Amino acid sequence: MTSATPVDRDKATGPRSRKGAATRARLLGAAKEVFEEDGFLEARISDIAERAGLSHGSFYHYFDSKEQIFREVAMALSDLLNAPLSTVIFDPSSTASPQDRIRAGNRRFLEYYRQEARIIGVIEQVCRHDTHLNMMRFEHQQRDRERISSSIAQLQRKGWVDPTINPKIAASALGAMVTRFAEMWLVQGLFKPDFDDGVEQLTQLFLNALDLRGGPTDADDA
Repeated sequence: MTSATPVDRDKATGPRSRKGAATRARLLGAAKEVFEEDGFLEARISDIAERAGLSHGSFYHYFDSKEQIFREVAMALSDLLNAPLSTVIFDPSSTASPQDRIRAGNRRFLEYYRQEARIIGVIEQVCRHDTHLNMMRFEHQQRDRERISSSIAQLQRKGWVDPTINPKIAASALGAMVTRFAEMWLVQGLFKPDFDDGVEQLTQLFLNALDLRGGPTDADDA
């Protein structure tokens, strides 16, 4: 699994009918379960189709290959994991302080990571050999890094973050720290801190790296 699989445009964008979209979503859910249980190499299209309540041939109406459906599962998970932190650091509509928003974002990220640890472990294994999927994930996550970078820059303009920090470098470095920490903890089980303590320690490292200096605690100051 080292090169891109040719993708049919209709299959890539998904079926247009409501029934077709529901069937496609059912296949994605079934594929996620099969990959979690069997890993990528041992997973079979026939098992995915059966789990979804479809015939083997029906699978190919929606996806070209096992590689394609796996990549879509991986991209959907990437959206789920990256949304919490990339959207909450600077949120003018929020009444919480930047510190509390970062803490909440880290908590939600780690909760999702813990919930999806099995499939994340499979995805990480595949990414070590599938350069195409690895690049897809990197590019897919770039928009989230850009959101975090933009948020850091906005906090700098308000005088709340060290002005000498490069927002783009900080966004990439902090994102890597959070993700790698989560993998070592929740997927590989290399250490097992209390969950709340893990969230708090990660948040403190994040805040210290930015030298975050206060900020609003109510809507009037936001």
